[in-house]
Amino acid sequence: MKNESASDMQFFALVAKHGSLAAAARALGLTPPAATKRLAALEARLGVRLVNRTTRSLSLTSEGATYLEHATRILGEIREMEDAVTQGCATPRGLLRVNATLGFGRTTIAPLVSAFAARYPEVELQMEVTDRPVDLVESGFDLAIRFGELPDKRLNARRILSNRRFLCASPAYLERHGAPANLTELARHRCIIHRQNDDAHGTWRFLHREHTEVVKVHGMLSSNDGDIVLGWALDGHGILIRSEWDLARYLDSGRLRIVLPEFTLPAADLFVYYPSRRNQTIRARAFIDFLVEHFQQK
Repeated sequence: MKNESASDMQFFALVAKHGSLAAAARALGLTPPAATKRLAALEARLGVRLVNRTTRSLSLTSEGATYLEHATRILGEIREMEDAVTQGCATPRGLLRVNATLGFGRTTIAPLVSAFAARYPEVELQMEVTDRPVDLVESGFDLAIRFGELPDKRLNARRILSNRRFLCASPAYLERHGAPANLTELARHRCIIHRQNDDAHGTWRFLHREHTEVVKVHGMLSSNDGDIVLGWALDGHGILIRSEWDLARYLDSGRLRIVLPEFTLPAADLFVYYPSRRNQTIRARAFIDFLVEHFQQK
């Protein structure tokens, strides 16, 4: 296969992924006019129009969808071939695409990516943070790092951190409103809601003496960002569910206290998950081992 053909497929796959020539141009380090010229050259070589363009949007033609389908498959096969050939290499090298959650990815995983890059300079790392879990195969990621239950049981996964969750509140809130004596009393308290994915809004589930208890809570504050809701709890606005990873320093300093510790919440263990163990690259294994090494020291 000619190198330009593989390069064209990679270029078109980026255009389709971003839905914008300008965004694809930024990802490739090109100017928008250069990206437009490249797409035009590809369409001229194939003799078909691949996209419909307006000033605000871009969509694939039927020919473009067919080209993308085959290009995605061929690029995947090329990648598998290169990975198979380099399995015997002692030094990790090549492209590694990592996905992580927004806040945790920014504050914790990004510095670890930096440290990994310093240790393995021949690995090209692309990191993307998203609110919702992603389809690893469809999105082309090698691995993803997520808290809580895995989004797809068919994926391979490795737990890299055990992470319990607790109810917590600030001393100021508890002095004003008192601490709930049982789960029933939670309904009368101000609760801070962390909206995550498609979880039922304000529905908290607990395990107590091998029985599951569901409590519908209410509150004036909610957000989909974990750092925001944690800040509100520190400000004394109500009772919140957070993991021990997030709470450790605030519990040690006394800025937050655990509420109803006898009731167990579903854990938020940290996992790294990936599509296939059989074809896992040396660089992916090295990165996973690097994560495990770091979190075992905590």
